[in-house]
Amino acid sequence: MKIDCVGAGPASLYLAVLAKLQDPAHEVTVHERHAAGTNYGWGVTYWPDLLDDLHRHDTESAQAIEEHSVSWQGGFAHVGQRTTAHDGDPGHAISRHQLRTVLAQRARSLDVRLSYGREIASSTDLPDADLVVAGDGAHSRLRTEHATHFGTHVSSGANRFIWLGTSRVLTAFTFAFAQTEHGWIWCYAYGFSPRRSTCVVECSATTWAALGFDRLDHDATLRLLETLFADLLDGHELLGRTDIDSHAQWQAFPTVTNTTWSYGNLTLIGDAAHTTHYSIGAGTTLALRDAMSLAGALRSATAPAQLPAALTAYERDRKQALLPVQSAARHSAQWYENLPRYMSLEPHQMFALLGQRHSPLLPHLPPQLYYHLDQAVSRLQTLRRLKQRLGPRLARTLQRRQQAGREA
Repeated sequence: MKIDCVGAGPASLYLAVLAKLQDPAHEVTVHERHAAGTNYGWGVTYWPDLLDDLHRHDTESAQAIEEHSVSWQGGFAHVGQRTTAHDGDPGHAISRHQLRTVLAQRARSLDVRLSYGREIASSTDLPDADLVVAGDGAHSRLRTEHATHFGTHVSSGANRFIWLGTSRVLTAFTFAFAQTEHGWIWCYAYGFSPRRSTCVVECSATTWAALGFDRLDHDATLRLLETLFADLLDGHELLGRTDIDSHAQWQAFPTVTNTTWSYGNLTLIGDAAHTTHYSIGAGTTLALRDAMSLAGALRSATAPAQLPAALTAYERDRKQALLPVQSAARHSAQWYENLPRYMSLEPHQMFALLGQRHSPLLPHLPPQLYYHLDQAVSRLQTLRRLKQRLGPRLARTLQRRQQAGREA
């Protein structure tokens, strides 16, 4: 089978790897509009369960990804001059460029053809292929070409954000909230290599404009943000992209959904098919799992005539898996869009609700009430676990004492 993937992101590259592993006879080509070696983006996060899945599908690339990743446990929240810590689940991060490099090298080793520096703006730009996979991102040109068929819907978030790096190396996932005369501005930051961390800054559109970010160029934006987050950065600088002009890359997050993911022999993958708000850190994981699912579905397509059924199975599998993630992402984005509602809480309370931001109940209850209810439920769960662990042991102890009393 001849498979052409457009966009050399993690989804396309990993699909190419898995397709060749399943059948070395597949002719697989990955097309990328940027030149080979182009470095853009900072770090991406993932969690231990993804690493387990990667090892199950291809141990060689999984080991390389793990070797180039950093790990952390728990996190910190800085609210003004106050700080609170949280013992959360372990997480991992890797440079997006390094992830793509690892997957590209693995693909080449399996005789995948990588074509760089050529724009695929339309399906007519592609040679004949049995399957065309649009992995060209949230603004996919191949998807846009057939947007009516796909039922594409794009909605923009209310807040503004910018994706940056910093030379400060953070060893835990860190949140920082700074209050200005024009409202709150905050960032999510985490290390992704021994020398760099990612720093995503977000604020309301009103605060963004009032602080002048709608008028500042890229360098001036970085300098102002360094002032606002001076405590977090601890003397280190913020780093912007070097492949852009002087315009600062602020965005409103685009949530992309599609009614259907396939059109003839064209199918969507990764951000071209769906996006989830960056605040839950799931984008790369979902893209790689799309590739796992599509590769699995293609096992049953030994001839082009069997492709429609395989693509239907792939879409059904991934849409089902996406339901809880999309719900969590939607509520997480709304939590940040309503951030002032929670900032009067004590830092440890606010951080606790930050961890609960995926809950559909949280927007409908007073924050203090929700916090105390959540704490009460946690205590009950702890008591229940304690009872399950100690109950049988306590019963045996009492039984032995009763038996000893009768014998006496």
